[in-house]
Amino acid sequence: MEDHENIYDKIKEILGTIPTQLNVLDNIIDLDLQLEYFELSRRMRNTGEPDKAMKSASKLFESSTSIEEKKSILARIATLEKIEAYRAIERFQNETPGDLKNWSTLALQENRMLLESKLLNENHVFISTGLGGRGDKLRYFVVIIAKETGDLSDLHKRIIRNEFSISLKKYDSDLEELKFSGSIATIMALIPLKINIKNIFCEAIEECNQFGNFLISNFIISNVKAMSFDEIQDYLKTQKQSVKSISKNKYSN
Repeated sequence: MEDHENIYDKIKEILGTIPTQLNVLDNIIDLDLQLEYFELSRRMRNTGEPDKAMKSASKLFESSTSIEEKKSILARIATLEKIEAYRAIERFQNETPGDLKNWSTLALQENRMLLESKLLNENHVFISTGLGGRGDKLRYFVVIIAKETGDLSDLHKRIIRNEFSISLKKYDSDLEELKFSGSIATIMALIPLKINIKNIFCEAIEECNQFGNFLISNFIISNVKAMSFDEIQDYLKTQKQSVKSISKNKYSN
């Protein structure tokens, strides 16, 4: 997705219209696990008799049932348009230990959307990212970098906090977390689907730079995962090395 686009417009472009309901996954769930779940769900859909599949739900609560079998059962019954399936997944989610918690969350969300689509006769789209979201907002992780190396001053930290809070609030977005380390600031924020993401952070950086022009205009943004400060530093070093390599090759001939 280009940085000037938003997910709302992208959905409209792909489907030709906007569904009646957009369902955002709240939880932060690793994308590899999500891909594994939806691939299994696709394969399990319409396999076997629904009543027979529903009977297998009781095996979710048996200690002798393997984790892999429980995954298959959850993925299968999540595709059933039955309230009994929803209740079984819900009960399992409430009782299950951490290993299958996220898996059952995906199954519950899929089954809820299926039931709501049937009962309300509305088109539903399920939106899931690595960082999740809340309501009509997706969660984003953003990295802001100062021009000078070394620790950001207390004044610069206050400016960043104030200006980004104002900019996010202007766009009906929520600042969940702001951290500092050296010349880097990281932000976790909830942003509405319809909002142009680039505008928020470009405006905030521009406002911050009214007080000393101390931030780089470019920033890193992701809705896949949050990066540690060590990961950010490694990434920036890699980018610098790439630029040096390109420059060397460009002028070596």
